Amino acid sequence: MRELTPLCWQLLLLSTLVYCSLGQGGVLSYSASLSVSPDRSQFFEYESVSLSCEVQGNSAGWRVMRNTLRGNLSECNTDWGKQQGSSCIVSLIPSDSGMYWCESGSGEHSNAVNITVPAGAVILESPVRPVTEGYSVTLRCRHQGTPSDLTADFYKDGSLIRTETTGEMTIPAVSKSDEGLYKCTSSEGESPESWMTVTDISLPASLSVSPDRSQFFEYESVSLSCEVQGNSAGWRMLRNAERGNVSECNTDWGKQQGSSCIVSLILSYSGVYWCESGSGEHSNAVNITVHAGAVILESPALPVTEGDSVTLRCRHQGTLSNLTADFYKDGSLIRTETTGEMTIPAVSKSDEGLYKCTNSSSEGESPESWMTVTVSTPIPSPAAPVLSMSPPIPSPAVPVLSMSLPRLLCSLLVGSPYLLVTIILLVKGCRSRAQGDRVEEE
Repeated sequence: MRELTPLCWQLLLLSTLVYCSLGQGGVLSYSASLSVSPDRSQFFEYESVSLSCEVQGNSAGWRVMRNTLRGNLSECNTDWGKQQGSSCIVSLIPSDSGMYWCESGSGEHSNAVNITVPAGAVILESPVRPVTEGYSVTLRCRHQGTPSDLTADFYKDGSLIRTETTGEMTIPAVSKSDEGLYKCTSSEGESPESWMTVTDISLPASLSVSPDRSQFFEYESVSLSCEVQGNSAGWRMLRNAERGNVSECNTDWGKQQGSSCIVSLILSYSGVYWCESGSGEHSNAVNITVHAGAVILESPALPVTEGDSVTLRCRHQGTLSNLTADFYKDGSLIRTETTGEMTIPAVSKSDEGLYKCTNSSSEGESPESWMTVTVSTPIPSPAAPVLSMSPPIPSPAVPVLSMSLPRLLCSLLVGSPYLLVTIILLVKGCRSRAQGDRVEEE
């Protein structure tokens, strides 16, 4: 076989690179996110839901699709839904139950959301999109018609986890162990089951609380600060008080001192606090309780790591200290301590739960506080893509190849012969050129 000249090898390599570039499309795009408003997966008949595709980049060609329980695959604005701007408004009936997602003209997909429209009188209001570890989540057992605030039993993965007289259950700081299948029952009936997904995405900012506890007496002070990775400009401290008012530090509450917000607490300041950027990014959320009684439980406001030592203190307002205290976890007495404090030398996931304390001198009972325990992972591994059947809090989009499987196969079938013919012609041309050069030399 005759030797190819350096120029021929360069042309051959260039041809291969051009083909590879064309075959792959040369473009990487980001997936879309399906937004659901209101943010829940269960609805009563004739309630409305708004579905929209949040696309990073050009949103042209994206549409809302669904696959119902009957197996009918169709697009919004055909025999269901009404397109209003970038949203699809659906007035729901039981046959609308199914899987919804966004899809582009080239076959790219967003996350998928499962929506259920039961015929019964009870639904469970739970987040439809993934929630992030550390956030507060409230599940509500809702009844069609006039009954409200009925006692409800909440189940996770088929097991009873809590009974609430208000009809709603709050998880102050969700963790991966809270991920699962939830439902509720009451005297009015039983809801369908809904899956709640919990993500452990690294947050761009962290809310720091000093002192690190979640319960305070009235008029005590707490310092809140946003620890941001990178540029901290535009970040601010927000809260959602128990009355449902969302407001920013240095408006009608708190005083900004440098990067910290100093708050002199009163009872109406009980609520959820977090950091937020101008673009809508969030930190972890912390639940702070300001108690009017004489006893509080000093427990960590921020998650603790497995293996750490944690001390819980039953603190009394006034002069009394070191009174004998009973400590409870998830409603059950776990220990009695004459010093008024209980130490867990090395916490584990089994210690995660809802804690409170009481004392034997009738000083009172503390509110309950949730303690979150995180698992230490020394070597982070990339998160595996999963099909989401519930809500985040928005999560960062993952780069995906902007080419559907049919298009990719088509490109290979069309392009491969082209590449093969190109290579053959190049080899033949280079051989002919080499023979011509040799004849000239002779």
